[in-house]
Amino acid sequence: MSVEIAGDAAPGFSVTPLRRVSARRVDHDWAWARDNAEAIDRNWERRKARTPGLFDGPVYLASGCTVTDGACEVSLFEVRYSRFIAFRDAAVPDALVANAFAAIVPHSRDGAVLLGLMGAHTANAGQIYFPCGTPDPGDLRDDGIVDLAGSAAREFLEETGLTLPEGAEEEWVLLRGDGQLAFLRPVRFESDAEALKARIEAHRGHEDEPELAHSVIARSRADIDAARMPGFVQAYLASVFPE
Repeated sequence: MSVEIAGDAAPGFSVTPLRRVSARRVDHDWAWARDNAEAIDRNWERRKARTPGLFDGPVYLASGCTVTDGACEVSLFEVRYSRFIAFRDAAVPDALVANAFAAIVPHSRDGAVLLGLMGAHTANAGQIYFPCGTPDPGDLRDDGIVDLAGSAAREFLEETGLTLPEGAEEEWVLLRGDGQLAFLRPVRFESDAEALKARIEAHRGHEDEPELAHSVIARSRADIDAARMPGFVQAYLASVFPE
């Protein structure tokens, strides 16, 4: 079942509960990247000048996504990060390709959701969203499967220092819109929001260059920040917090 978000919180996104997510690496001849190579390189130089720490390594984008009876199959192909960034900066000009990624969404015992404000040295500086990253060849398994669940758990641990509760259910929600396939895994923790935030901040304090500038607590729709939260975050928060 897909549910369209109502109201003015990230219109155009759909929310689809999933029982299972499977991703596989495929070959894909990306005509848009090939035809716009010079513009992509110029965009990358501008990006690098603004954020020198960016690395043009391989990542995956989606060339297909199907959902049948709560099971999702995603096809992912490899591109350089500079191509992905240009695609995103150009407002996703190829409708057949999507930015696909997975994230853990920590829910606290007292009903809040925790997010992070991205640091100034990152590609998404100043944005507020759930700890996540673009899948890459490190998530590829021998059978061609791309481990989205593992990618989400790894990014979550690296950015927050939190490990998933033992026996946490693996259920997913797909947020689809604006050229994105956001696979979110809500996980409930047995600590309240302030305690989780304190643990995340302690973890940040031990890192030389943490990705998160600081953690953020959302308790209601009033905490949706349309200026700094991407559309998929706004849509998810609108779906879990009542009017």
